[in-house]
Amino acid sequence: MAALILTRSGYALPGTSINFKTGTWRVQKPQHHHQPAPCHSACPAGEDAQAYLAHVQAGHNQLAWETLVAVNPIPAITGRVCPHPCEAACNRGQYDEPIAIHAVERFLGDEAIANNWPYPVKPVDKSAPEIAIVGAGPAGVATAYHLVRGGYRAVIFDERTESGGTLRTALPPYRLPRSVLDAELGRILSLDGITFKPRTRLGRDMHLNELQQQYPAVFLGPGAQRSAEWSIDGAVPRDLHSGLELLKGWIDIGTVPTPKSVAIIGAGNTAVDMARVMKRAGVSEVHIISHKPIPRPGVPVSEAMPAIPREVEEALEEGVIIHEYRGIRRLILRGERVVGVELVHMKKLKQASGKLKRIAFEGTETILNVDQVIPAVGQVIDPMGMEMLVGNRSYLKADRFGRLVDHPGIYVGGDATGNAGTVTAAVGDGRRAARAIICELQSLALPEEGEGKSIGFERLNVNYYEPGPRVQEPTLPVNQRTGDEEITTTLHGPLITKESQRCFSCGNCLACDNCWTLCPDSAVLKTKELASDGSHYVFDYDYCKGCGVCVHECPCGFIEMIDEL
Repeated sequence: MAALILTRSGYALPGTSINFKTGTWRVQKPQHHHQPAPCHSACPAGEDAQAYLAHVQAGHNQLAWETLVAVNPIPAITGRVCPHPCEAACNRGQYDEPIAIHAVERFLGDEAIANNWPYPVKPVDKSAPEIAIVGAGPAGVATAYHLVRGGYRAVIFDERTESGGTLRTALPPYRLPRSVLDAELGRILSLDGITFKPRTRLGRDMHLNELQQQYPAVFLGPGAQRSAEWSIDGAVPRDLHSGLELLKGWIDIGTVPTPKSVAIIGAGNTAVDMARVMKRAGVSEVHIISHKPIPRPGVPVSEAMPAIPREVEEALEEGVIIHEYRGIRRLILRGERVVGVELVHMKKLKQASGKLKRIAFEGTETILNVDQVIPAVGQVIDPMGMEMLVGNRSYLKADRFGRLVDHPGIYVGGDATGNAGTVTAAVGDGRRAARAIICELQSLALPEEGEGKSIGFERLNVNYYEPGPRVQEPTLPVNQRTGDEEITTTLHGPLITKESQRCFSCGNCLACDNCWTLCPDSAVLKTKELASDGSHYVFDYDYCKGCGVCVHECPCGFIEMIDEL
């Protein structure tokens, strides 16, 4: 343990209280108890935002970035496109407004690119085993990165000429500039130990059994490249195109159909992106038909449209019309061409079994005149080259570490698993799969995931925090949102530092000195160096009476009272 600084009086005479060890009066004692912050528990990638926010507060931005990329190697990308469930979980949101974690993440990613900060990765031995990765999307890239961090080499195969997967093929540049995508992925793919082989398709240029014979493990991150089947009672318009298909066409060649009015079916990011692209292309009336409500205060996150709330808000600003709690009862066709849709009000109601079921309300039908219908209702995997693994499913079934059921040595992650379908979820899949591969090759037990229950707002003493508004990122005026120019601007350092200072440091020592200053028995001692529990304080149980003042006055909930044994 580090040397201590004596914090009680500078001298003690015989007969004074220092001779009486009052700790024997105690029935409970304080102890330090680190708990994960809600932002950490909510992050699909496993980021500990509290940890890197603390470094930003101290002015150590590169160290903050290194802490971040120890988990997520693409923060400039995820800071732009992630829905950030960490912010919905942030305890600060119950006080005033949640921390703008995405703005800090984005800033750190951009700073790393601008300053060419080296990834915290050691050179890989050229004789280290090489792992095969199919797919250069976020799951595949994250897997390769974490394998290299673990001392292994990785070779990534992808059918396209460039890396990125859906990041490149389906995300409009106004959300994710290609300069950012190219820079961040390029830095990772240039790391020692990673080889990228484009124009190589599974099932055409290579086969799964060949990969299994050549490599000790295979990771599959092919994404979900096919749109889910869609019809209304079997009726399908002649000119039916999915949202994903049209988005890819917009990004590849810059054109989409331009009817007078269009209805887009769906509630996710693809539906919202498609709607905004159609507005940019000159379509005067763009409608989104959603079973779910628009994200707003009072609407649970699980019930709202899964699209990123700020993207929904910007779509509304741009003139997109969203019909919430609506479904399509029938298509109105003239020949094989759509001339309208019949909408019906829909809402979840509890059934006798206790389960919620979405119900259409008779008598609420309305007619919406449109010239085209575009379904954006989800994607499924292309089974080419993986037929034996897929069977009759539309996804690959894996455990939480990405191990493919009944197929040892094959791992999977990202959209192909049919899980969350977000970039950060794919990054988390890659990290866990890399860990599982390393443990398997080294005959090690897999570590436990998670750090227990996150700390709640009720455990914090918010009297020690000042209310403060959340930073707002500048956005382009609506009349200037016509092309590929990025809509949101990265904030500068001083604003990011100010935002990081709003963090409550939930469940982790803030080094505020409250326990040391306010202990009536001077039973809290302050250390020059970090103690074994990561704080700068230790309890002198010889004198602690167990009054609990330190627990009550800890702003972060880092101290708890436990029964004396």
